[in-house]
Amino acid sequence: MTDVATHTEDWATLPWKKYQRNVYRLQKRIYRAARRGDWKRVHGLQRLLLRSWSARCLAVRQVTQENRGKRTPGVDGVAALTSKQRLTLAGDLRNLVGWTVAPVRRVYIPKPNHPTEKRGLGIPVMADRAMQALVKQALEPEWEAVFEANSYGFRPGRSAHDAIEAIFNAICLKPKYTLDADIEKCFDRIAHDALLRKLHAIQPVSRIVRDWLKAGVIDGDTVLYPEAGTPQGGVISPLLANVALHGFEAAVTAVSKRQRISVIRYADDFVILCADLATLREAKTRGEVWLAEMGLRLKESKTHFTHTLEEYEGRVGFDFLGFRVRQYRVGQHRTRTYRGKAGYKTLITPSPQATQRQQSKVRAMVRQRQGAPQAALITTLNPVIRGWTLYYRTSVAKDTFGTLDKLTFGQLAQWARHRHPRKSRAWRYRRYWRHRGMRVEFSDGKHTLVYHRDTPIVRHVKVRGDKSPYDGDWVYWGERLGRDPTKPKRVAWLLKQQASRCVYCGLPFGAADEVEVHHRDGNRGNNRYTNLALLHLHCHDQIHGASYQ
Repeated sequence: MTDVATHTEDWATLPWKKYQRNVYRLQKRIYRAARRGDWKRVHGLQRLLLRSWSARCLAVRQVTQENRGKRTPGVDGVAALTSKQRLTLAGDLRNLVGWTVAPVRRVYIPKPNHPTEKRGLGIPVMADRAMQALVKQALEPEWEAVFEANSYGFRPGRSAHDAIEAIFNAICLKPKYTLDADIEKCFDRIAHDALLRKLHAIQPVSRIVRDWLKAGVIDGDTVLYPEAGTPQGGVISPLLANVALHGFEAAVTAVSKRQRISVIRYADDFVILCADLATLREAKTRGEVWLAEMGLRLKESKTHFTHTLEEYEGRVGFDFLGFRVRQYRVGQHRTRTYRGKAGYKTLITPSPQATQRQQSKVRAMVRQRQGAPQAALITTLNPVIRGWTLYYRTSVAKDTFGTLDKLTFGQLAQWARHRHPRKSRAWRYRRYWRHRGMRVEFSDGKHTLVYHRDTPIVRHVKVRGDKSPYDGDWVYWGERLGRDPTKPKRVAWLLKQQASRCVYCGLPFGAADEVEVHHRDGNRGNNRYTNLALLHLHCHDQIHGASYQ
């Protein structure tokens, strides 16, 4: 696992399959040693991985070829590397002890759910990104072995749907009081000293993590030196945030042994569920004390007490990760009941705010393309509709899907009237809509707009709390990947046909791997399933320009 390659080799022809196996083998050993509590073995294996040529090459490939923000430059202005430069950088990563951290560049992006608000990101230089990816390879298996079961954000193999299913499991048999809370500016206020003490890493890793935390931030003409926080935008920042919040669930649930307390956390958003209001208030107090030790506090404007069934403080139910969680009373013959009494049912639906955002987004896209051809409008809207419905397909969303389709139909009718103001409504209808059996479609004959209601509702199975992608159980993770609700139908079908393995390199798809659809004959218009294959993103890049059957 030491340097076995020379810089004269071609980057594209490196034995990537061998490198991936080498790194995963070490990560699996780190994970198992951490589960046993053998920290001496953990640290020894981490040192071995950090010196590994395989790990260094994979770290460079991740930040230069795979990450979505790979083209965003740091303060040095470097946005891309040649093959020779990638090999040189992989060699430089061996110098962990003498590594010099460069300042990060501050950029601002709109928040997804609040376009008027801006979120500051710290963009490291390319070399620091690669070093962060390398350090993350060593640290993540150790912490995945000890992270709490109900932590779901920024972790491989876990998703928002797992968090929602955990909430359903916690309340489906008994209504509960809820504390829906958000940590105020979590990434910006994590105490550095407390985080480093909790990280308890080997000395070279602790030093370089401290340097990343203390690195200067260049914001325009101003240079800032943060006293707290982990800059968002770095490869390792999400892992450090999870490390900082590790232990929160255990601290809160230890408040009472008589009353069951459930804590479900997704990054810096969390809910606490308990049938007893007094116990829940005590849990909030204990949580605030614990967060203060990490330099954090709750955001009062987003912290509410509610009840899942009864009205409390003017609220019933709560919103979490874009879903509305609420229970409704029903007769004893409509649901499972206890002791012959009328029961209740738990419904998790898309939140009204999320539905309104989708409606507004579709309306804006239609208005912005009033002069565009019908085919251009359809190809623009279809990914937006598919992505939104795939996210919400695990909830009780059929009525919401139908409502959005009705609103979309009205917006398309206005689009057609704007294009042909002097034509009759019947003429516009015949021009832009087509009948297929009992179905009416917005189509030009070649391109057809998908409906929200075309997406079937499926039940999501929550990930097991004691499972991790580093445990080596490829059967379990392969089956979960094929049942991922956010995967389109053809991707799910191909995953099943290929047994969740890449047909180019033969390795299983990891939980965090980018997967792409490859057309075997090179014709992207030929979408017959027999012509399609799923590949890793980097494998897809390797075969471009070469014959592949």
